[in-house]
Amino acid sequence: MNFNFGEVLSRAWQIIWKHKVLWIFGIFAGCSRGSGNFRGNSGGGGNGGPGQPNFPPEVMRVFEFIQQNLTMILVLGCIFIFLIWAITIFLSTIGKVGLIHGTFQAEGGSERLIFGQLFSESMPYFWRVFGLSLIISIPILVVVAALIAGVVAFAISASNGNDAARVGVFGMVPLLIGCFCLLVPVMFVVGMIIRQAENAIVLEDMRVLPAISRGWDVFKANLGPIILMAIILAVLGFVVGLVIALPVLAIVIPAAITFAVGQSQNYTPMIFAGICLCLYIPVAWFLNGILTAYTESAWTLTYMRLTAKPQDNAPIVLEANA
Repeated sequence: MNFNFGEVLSRAWQIIWKHKVLWIFGIFAGCSRGSGNFRGNSGGGGNGGPGQPNFPPEVMRVFEFIQQNLTMILVLGCIFIFLIWAITIFLSTIGKVGLIHGTFQAEGGSERLIFGQLFSESMPYFWRVFGLSLIISIPILVVVAALIAGVVAFAISASNGNDAARVGVFGMVPLLIGCFCLLVPVMFVVGMIIRQAENAIVLEDMRVLPAISRGWDVFKANLGPIILMAIILAVLGFVVGLVIALPVLAIVIPAAITFAVGQSQNYTPMIFAGICLCLYIPVAWFLNGILTAYTESAWTLTYMRLTAKPQDNAPIVLEANA
């Protein structure tokens, strides 16, 4: 199939540059990937030496409160983590749907995309796209968890002096490595099918299972263009991601060297690095949002080009009268 990669890539950039509202949906879609989630090590100077640190009375009262209300704190912590997870899943799913729907509208000739309208029009597809990711994620998580649990079980038995378990651990490590290596191409294929299925849900208003079948058909029929597009976008994402990460390296490396030269006595460089990283997180998140918007827009255009009817792109030929 004659697929014009340059046209798709340039058109995707034109769309997200003209309709910058898609950047917001790109930021939403990047939530589940941990985009821009850099952690700064901001240490605090302790008053104690190598032994027990001498904390102020106020800090000791906080420790006592935590110890006395440990169960409540754990419950509240679990609830907080669940709420963060739910918000992250909601925003990432809506962001992905909004990018697909917005790219489709822009390609159809819409001169302006409104955030509120695009957000509300994305809501009907939320549960289907979320269910699609859930159907695919659960079996993979079960397999990975079972492999890790097996290694942990053998390791615990080996630590208790079980020779057979030690042999089992050494035997399972190559198996575990082989399974993870096998998962890489499997996950790639599954990821490509899911991308096509997501577009089928939004662009063709399909249910989850028919969308998976549709995604498989599109992937199978257009193996070359899809794999090549995946490689192009992966390389592009790696290069741009590396550029985005350069300021982090420029902040962390000098601070770590200064901290090491000072023999871990001066915490000021680490505190300064932590503050700089906290200030850079929104910038990195924003830049990753633009990258995500571009990537999703390119995949949507790819799907639209691959599934277009031949007569839609066929040139008009005028037949001469005999």
